[in-house]
Amino acid sequence: MVCGTASDAGKTAVVTGLCRLLAREGVRVAPFKAQNMALNSYVTASGHEIGRAQATQAMAAGVEPEVAMNPILLKPTSARTSQVVVLGRPVGHLRASDYHALKPELLPVVLGCLTDLRSRFDVVIAEGAGSPAEINLLDHDIVNLRVADEAGLPALVVGDIDRGGVFAALYGTVALLPEPYRRRVRAFVVNKFRGDPVLLGGGLADLEARCGVPTLGVLPWVPGINLDAEDSLALRSARPDPGEAVGDHLDVAVVAWPTISNFTDLDALGVEPGVAVRMVRSAGGLGDPDLVVLPGSKSTLADLDWMRRRGLDRAVAAARDAGAIVVGICGGYQVLGRELSDPGAVEAASPTTVPGLGWLEVGTRFEPEKFTRRREGTALGEAVSGYEIHHGRTSGPAEPWVHLPEPEGAVDPERRVYGTALHGLFESDRFRSTFLALVAERRGKRFVAAGVSFAAAREAQWERLADLVGDHLDRARLERIISEGAPL
Repeated sequence: MVCGTASDAGKTAVVTGLCRLLAREGVRVAPFKAQNMALNSYVTASGHEIGRAQATQAMAAGVEPEVAMNPILLKPTSARTSQVVVLGRPVGHLRASDYHALKPELLPVVLGCLTDLRSRFDVVIAEGAGSPAEINLLDHDIVNLRVADEAGLPALVVGDIDRGGVFAALYGTVALLPEPYRRRVRAFVVNKFRGDPVLLGGGLADLEARCGVPTLGVLPWVPGINLDAEDSLALRSARPDPGEAVGDHLDVAVVAWPTISNFTDLDALGVEPGVAVRMVRSAGGLGDPDLVVLPGSKSTLADLDWMRRRGLDRAVAAARDAGAIVVGICGGYQVLGRELSDPGAVEAASPTTVPGLGWLEVGTRFEPEKFTRRREGTALGEAVSGYEIHHGRTSGPAEPWVHLPEPEGAVDPERRVYGTALHGLFESDRFRSTFLALVAERRGKRFVAAGVSFAAAREAQWERLADLVGDHLDRARLERIISEGAPL
């Protein structure tokens, strides 16, 4: 198990790197995260919904993502409530207190999935969540060291030195743990170090002397590694540098809803040289973009209200009228229509119907059953593939522009506004180039496709992570820790 001193300490990156490192050495390895809280999700081949990070880790390991790798997914809908997805299917929207009361029933589900994976793979690398030393949550833990203790797993704890205070964070994590869990912690990993490790002096040896836990290695801070993020915490980081363009640069503004979901749709745009992707939260920050993206949303009605209260609807309309193309994906597609109806209070607190932006001749009706399925088809004459995750059913007389193979999506008569329920379509390289060429043409610019393969770029990221953990961690000690964690 890989735990961390805090969220964003680097657990996901370390697990991904280890999955890739072991896989390329011929080990059949699988990732596992008992409970993930994320608005970025993925649809497995069987139609089940799991956290995007675990799907990415599985792909880095060269295996098909499956629901056992993330049996519980929490998708926040407000500060105190989340949609709870168990074994890939939503079971309801619960307040935090109600979810905690449910945890004893979910622990057997978690342990069952972990046992299943361990029976089929040589190594399973489990990822914790947040910090394992949240003492207010230890009695109800179903994702961190209680799982490791129940399953007999050794654990690593990752600390983020870039934030400062890494020695206190690592020491304090172990000091707060109950003795059975403390014994599970076999090593520390110091992550995101800038500079010469000599500067750490005798700090690591002193840390081991104080708490009995050695440090497995120091991972340097490496720019330009961007993995599929678990949640919007990652949006605070800078987007990838667009690089040098052969043609003109394109400015892509993304409306960053409060409950933005599946924003990994944007990563494929960010790999294109000359395409700059930025997040926008205010009308004043929209500027004069070439493309405006309305991304997925977990609470579409609330996010539409937020957009209107901030004047972003008027700002995006002005950008559209000035020549920008607007594209809505999933929830973003729904808000572009005439109205959004929620008669069963699937999203809203009570049955309601609200007007949409009215830029596409479609309407959306929210249904209790969630659509989760993988799709393949064409758009703008190019092959595309992706997945759908939505409660809303969107339809109307507008002209479709995606074919899956049935017609899907909508475009306005002037070809200024596009909408689709398909996540991941920008990962299709030829479609992405064709679409960006349309954006550039409308703005009087010249876009020259660089021939970038998004799949190859993602593979290169996994290889860099594997090299990073392989070069900077004590491999012999790591292998001993893994071996000693064999199934009981």
